Amino acid sequence: MSLHDEAVLVLKGYETGGDAAQEELRDTYLAHLALHPDAMWKACDAGHLTASALVVDPERGRVLLTLHRKLRMWLQMGGHCEPGDATPAAAALREATEESGIPGLTLLPGGPVVLDRHPIPGPCHWHLDVQYAALAPSGSTERISEESLDLRWFPYDEVARVADASVVRLMERTLAALDGGR
Repeated sequence: MSLHDEAVLVLKGYETGGDAAQEELRDTYLAHLALHPDAMWKACDAGHLTASALVVDPERGRVLLTLHRKLRMWLQMGGHCEPGDATPAAAALREATEESGIPGLTLLPGGPVVLDRHPIPGPCHWHLDVQYAALAPSGSTERISEESLDLRWFPYDEVARVADASVVRLMERTLAALDGGR
């Protein structure tokens, strides 16, 4: 099955928890995929799906954020899908592992945590991000990649001070999922 088809299946099964904005985004993503066979790739100028993951250390009550080289913002790990990615989850896990330098990350079960559509500069106008949560193994150590200016662990209660509303929303939904609810 193609990555495009896998994305359709993931989105059709995405649990919005009754959140009307998330339901609308899911429908927007599915409509975009129906119109654009190349919607999984950066070359799709109408916008493309991306995959990301918030790296969480629940043992210590903290999240790992990257200071994005181009945007100069504290964000979760993530980026564009690649031909070797079998699923959006695989793309998110690959990106999180590459950007955090942490081997052995595992995605929180249950599929995407949240969807986030945001404008980007350049010929492509939109990223339709499928966001997951990745659990860091106990005692893991991060290693900065060339895509980041910095990597830093932040306690949950400090994230709103350094990151934008989309990262805060992802963290809040991740914490709710960790507590057993979506």
